[in-house]
Amino acid sequence: MTNLQNCLDSCSIYVGTYQKYNNGSLYGKWLNLADYSDYDGLIEAMKDLHKNENEPEFMLQDHELCEIFEKLGLIGESYISKDIYEIAEQINDSGYDIEVFESYVDCVGKMDFQSVYDGVMNYYIGEYSDDETFVQELCENDTPYNLPSYICIDWEATARNIMFDYFESNGHYFRS
Repeated sequence: MTNLQNCLDSCSIYVGTYQKYNNGSLYGKWLNLADYSDYDGLIEAMKDLHKNENEPEFMLQDHELCEIFEKLGLIGESYISKDIYEIAEQINDSGYDIEVFESYVDCVGKMDFQSVYDGVMNYYIGEYSDDETFVQELCENDTPYNLPSYICIDWEATARNIMFDYFESNGHYFRS
């Protein structure tokens, strides 16, 4: 299994055509993106599936687990970006799970992939169970010496104050 397949393994699209749909047919097939080495291979499979139509207009009637691609505008009802395989490869090569990229987009909103990639690479801190745990580790790593055990810190209040400079989604933390 290649790195590229890791990101695309769970991404499937149901491919029909507008002509069939307009004629009352939902005929199509689920295609797993990882089964094709590149965009051209995927398009050839789509054409082969609907070879009984002259220049079929593809309709992506459903998709599974392609949330990041949808959020980035790479996949929609009648569109799949030719860049999807290159982007999947960049995600795989980044060393981070696709979930980190999805969380970043949740925090900052829709933008081009290069901005998302740069944001993850520059601002991702890590995964934590809650704000207090994140802030406690952040502060303890930032303190040049061990604090005496008799000092008590209100981590909940400290987290409220510090979180103005950070954002979080699904347990993934990023610097603002």
